[in-house]
Amino acid sequence: MLLGSACDRGILDPVGPVGQAEKTILINSTAIMLAIIIPTMIATVAFAWWFRRGNKKATYLPDWEYSGAVELVVWSIPALTIMLLGGITWIGSHDLEPSKPLVSDKPALNVEVVSLDWKWLFIYPDQGIATVNRLVVPQGTPVSFRLTSGTVWNVFFVPQFGTMIYTMPRMQTRLNLQADRPGTYGGLSAHFSGDGFPGMEFKAEVLPPDQFAMWAQGARGQGTALDAKGFAELSKPSSYVKPMTYGAVAPGLFDAIVANKAPPPQQLPHNPQAESPAG
Repeated sequence: MLLGSACDRGILDPVGPVGQAEKTILINSTAIMLAIIIPTMIATVAFAWWFRRGNKKATYLPDWEYSGAVELVVWSIPALTIMLLGGITWIGSHDLEPSKPLVSDKPALNVEVVSLDWKWLFIYPDQGIATVNRLVVPQGTPVSFRLTSGTVWNVFFVPQFGTMIYTMPRMQTRLNLQADRPGTYGGLSAHFSGDGFPGMEFKAEVLPPDQFAMWAQGARGQGTALDAKGFAELSKPSSYVKPMTYGAVAPGLFDAIVANKAPPPQQLPHNPQAESPAG
């Protein structure tokens, strides 16, 4: 208990509606299963103790073959358990469909995610900026993700946000999440993808909406631009990459990555005073 108290609660400490709903499903499913497991374990010990060799009160019935009451208990309880678990799964799989937009009075923030060897690229198409190994989102605002991979299969996962999802080359998946608590949370790759896999982690920062707007405005036009040449350089295998920010992004870069082709070279806004990516 002492060692466990020092651990990050992760999925058991959700910061948004999706993570909270998944936590509820996890707890409910565990409780339903324990309703079977605990009585079964107790009954196993009780039967072994009652029918021990030294108990003269235990009745030995060598000709016993069938009991309707026993059969009713044996089959009805598992059937009810399966029905309950199946109902929870059915409802949850529809309510928490990853591509289903979240209900909110705020417009969703669009973020395009690309898994690389061994780093994460986050593109903000509406803001015209991009980051590496740093996901910044506004508090209480739905985030609509489009995800793909520039190399091999991977899995995008921020445990406290909820719902991990695959990224696949030449395909795109969709995910909708929301974070309601400001802070910095750990994000990771949940699928082994080669030698640099241990360093494929990122930080997810949740900022109040006004601070997010200031961050996005300050990042725009600063540092280098992410164009075809920049993406080719970024795509080279590297691990434990420090967070960086691109002040401009080539239009259609995400779609070009999905189509497995680089966008044509374009003139993008560039800050001549900053020759390295801004962190």
